[in-house]
Amino acid sequence: MITQLNLAIRPALPGDQQRIANLIHFEGHTHRNLDWRSPLDWLGFQPFFIAEQEGQVVGALACPPDPDDIAWVRFFSSANYLPMEQVWQMLFDAVLQQVAETHCLSRLASLPLNRWYEELLIKSNFKITQSVVMLRYDLPLTPLESLPPLAGVCLRGMNLDDLAAVEAVDKAAFSPIWRNSLGSLEIAFRQADMATVAELDGEIIGYQITTKIESRVHLARLAVHPRQQGRHIGKSMLTDLLSQYQRRGFRRLTVNTQKDNLHSLQLYQKAGFTLTGEEYPIYEFIP
Repeated sequence: MITQLNLAIRPALPGDQQRIANLIHFEGHTHRNLDWRSPLDWLGFQPFFIAEQEGQVVGALACPPDPDDIAWVRFFSSANYLPMEQVWQMLFDAVLQQVAETHCLSRLASLPLNRWYEELLIKSNFKITQSVVMLRYDLPLTPLESLPPLAGVCLRGMNLDDLAAVEAVDKAAFSPIWRNSLGSLEIAFRQADMATVAELDGEIIGYQITTKIESRVHLARLAVHPRQQGRHIGKSMLTDLLSQYQRRGFRRLTVNTQKDNLHSLQLYQKAGFTLTGEEYPIYEFIP
């Protein structure tokens, strides 16, 4: 017989920050979405609920939309001494109730990295809609062949003043589930190891953002405005990126993309990237 937990569920408040941090770092089974914000960065945004037991935070679930009415499960955490299925369901029910009352979400997505979390999604009627694959490029020891410059196109370092134009490219290039808000792009830019824009006649038509953790380099974002695709702008940005990291002594760069994004796969594979065999499902839930 399963005993129903006696938990208090309520919206998270800024004053809960330390207790949520303790849950994540010391006591919890935790799923974190792969984005540029940490779980605690979502405090102040809704839906974001916590579960309390005798004044202690024992669960948390955050899935605020950003930028549109489509959201990712930003993180879920449950104390490891409680049945996480019940903690998840109570928090998820609170999210669904708020969504029904406010109409703040039309779709909820998640990329599970652990089997236990994936099973929670399945039990809550999330469905696989697509998958993400990983590719890698092993930089050669010999210098890369440079491309002839594209007529009228200038590649340069990104700066803060570019972000509004970068957001417009991002919105045009990606479907809603993959778009980034201006705020998220600013966070990505500040965390980037290398960020580049492509300009044509003074207009930003493409960009890339690459991150680095220790010796690992990852191309987090590459986009070209649909009006300018087919002109080898993406290839030019990619070749420039690889050349710069080769000069800095790096030997591998990774990137991920949707399995059904044939245009991106073709771009990367023609440039010399190879599939690693890693593949991750994307689950979606429609309230």
